[in-house]
Amino acid sequence: MRFGLAILPEHPWSAAEAMWREADAMGFDHAWTFDHITWAGLPESPWFGAVPTLAAAAAVTSRIRLGTFVSSPNNHHPVQFLREVLALDDISAGRFILGIGTGGDLDAQITGEELTLRDRVARFHEFAHLLDRLLTEERVSSEGRFYAARDVVTRPGPVRAPEGPGAAPPNRVPLVIAANGPKSIRLAVEKGEGWMTYGGKAETDEQWWGLVTTLSHAVDQALDAAGRERHTLARYLNIDAGPTFALHSVAAFEEAVGRAAELGFTDLITHWPRVEEPFRGQREVLDAVVADVLPRWR
Repeated sequence: MRFGLAILPEHPWSAAEAMWREADAMGFDHAWTFDHITWAGLPESPWFGAVPTLAAAAAVTSRIRLGTFVSSPNNHHPVQFLREVLALDDISAGRFILGIGTGGDLDAQITGEELTLRDRVARFHEFAHLLDRLLTEERVSSEGRFYAARDVVTRPGPVRAPEGPGAAPPNRVPLVIAANGPKSIRLAVEKGEGWMTYGGKAETDEQWWGLVTTLSHAVDQALDAAGRERHTLARYLNIDAGPTFALHSVAAFEEAVGRAAELGFTDLITHWPRVEEPFRGQREVLDAVVADVLPRWR
């Protein structure tokens, strides 16, 4: 099992830098930040851009992998985004993970868009397919419903191909595709080195784990239908998306890890504890999890 820590981009860099350094020193396998214009969970909070945040984080860390949690068509055009992805991969010396998804409702609304959810999903699929081409081909032209790419020269390409389970093929930054619906799950199986989920909205922990279980089985079925071996797709779970924050206590965190492991998840992501909701928790719990729980589950 691998473990990730999400750090919300709500802090000025003078405060955030120490958090990213600590995530690296603690031994987390990957660290993430939210890529939104405005996150619905903290709509009045100060908020900073994901790309410059990760570039700064790459400069002050040496080992930990860094990812977007998640990037979407709401605030990125795939051709423009390619350059930022390549820069992040270069600055991090190949440690960047590209998490992508359809995107939140609030981001879609505040820019004046009036796309239906069906159209937003269709746009995301076009976004993902075009990004995949831009990250693997030397020159790309494409005319789609939502995006055009006209003779785009994609050099310099990624720094290096990552190694290990869920690794990208040569010349591709790894794609981790957030998906809950059947079409997007098939997309993750077709194009992703990893699949990511938050499970869904639920009133109780048991209801939430039921949703996670259903989605995990759906991914198994999609992999089998595509003829892809199950172990070749990394599976990322946001274990804080249910009613109980995983770092509420050491026991809560360990229970979540055990249940996720039974469902075949390879990577779990928790959040740096905050002093108030969301993700309200104690730093002491994070430290105890790092010292005791993570080593036993690796």
